[in-house]
Amino acid sequence: MIVTTRTTEDSPEADRFAWWHDMTMATLIPTAIHTDHAADFRASLTMLDFGLAQISSMFYPSISSVRRTPELIRRSDPEYLQLSLTVTGRMRLAQSKNEAELDDGGLVLYDSSYPFDGSALSRHGDVVRQIVVQLPRRLLPVPPDRLTPLLSTRMPTDRGFGEVLRRFLIQVTERPHEYGPADGPRLTTVLVDLIAAAIGQRVDERPMPPADRHPQALYLSVQNFILRNLSDPALAPETIASAHHLSARSLHRLFQRHGATVAGLVRRERLERARRDLADPLLADVTVSAIAHRLGFRRPADFGRAFRAAYGVPPRDYREAALRDTGQQCTRAQRLSRACPSGR
Repeated sequence: MIVTTRTTEDSPEADRFAWWHDMTMATLIPTAIHTDHAADFRASLTMLDFGLAQISSMFYPSISSVRRTPELIRRSDPEYLQLSLTVTGRMRLAQSKNEAELDDGGLVLYDSSYPFDGSALSRHGDVVRQIVVQLPRRLLPVPPDRLTPLLSTRMPTDRGFGEVLRRFLIQVTERPHEYGPADGPRLTTVLVDLIAAAIGQRVDERPMPPADRHPQALYLSVQNFILRNLSDPALAPETIASAHHLSARSLHRLFQRHGATVAGLVRRERLERARRDLADPLLADVTVSAIAHRLGFRRPADFGRAFRAAYGVPPRDYREAALRDTGQQCTRAQRLSRACPSGR
């Protein structure tokens, strides 16, 4: 994990807001922001770069308007899923026909590929403190169209996985010194799993209607059940269907509606979890066979063939390359802080 801190105190007073605007355009996703404090904009950003994901902790005065327009999306879209935690202050966010009003502890999801607008206001002249998570949408094991109903809706942070996620974000941003450069892959795994679990729990807490009336909610619930049980060797269509009070035939029909198969999803997610474990320096002493076995692959040869078909290289070659590159890649945080030589 690489930590980079930027502050407007390094710029002349009259240039601070312009510098902040340009810096956040490069560090986060491009947005147009406006404030009544442009004459003396005092703000700071600390970015924790995990490699595949990043967490940014920001302090800033009230921002009256922040907008991501279709034009900005056409100009640059990294296809990120973003998660915003309002630690202190009041925030409003509108996206995909949903609008959320957030105060201290408010947590909300939004997507870089859709327009949004909002504001962030301080209380009693204090500063806003916000934590923003950015990760490629492909890392989250939830189809984009299943996420749309959840965008710009407040997620509970006073119980369950939402509370665990809130505490994790605050702890890791307040005590980044407790993590080293090699911890990025593991932190990414924890972050993705917590977000997926918080989304899954939110869906599960709702009364489950009949599958033929609300198949999308059921499909998301089944997906999250699979993710939570990837290491179970007994994970099979029959056990998955039984856990959701379905027949195996109804489960297969549910997946067919989404152009997928149960076995295909289980296999794909097990391979992705194995890929992340192979790239984790903290698991370098665990054999490839052991990683495969604990994710349900009983024959190493079958795992090797499946991994190569999915990622183009044998698992051992992938691991060697990933571990060799750990800590040597020029991340966006390094480029922003000019820690990388030009052209690297």
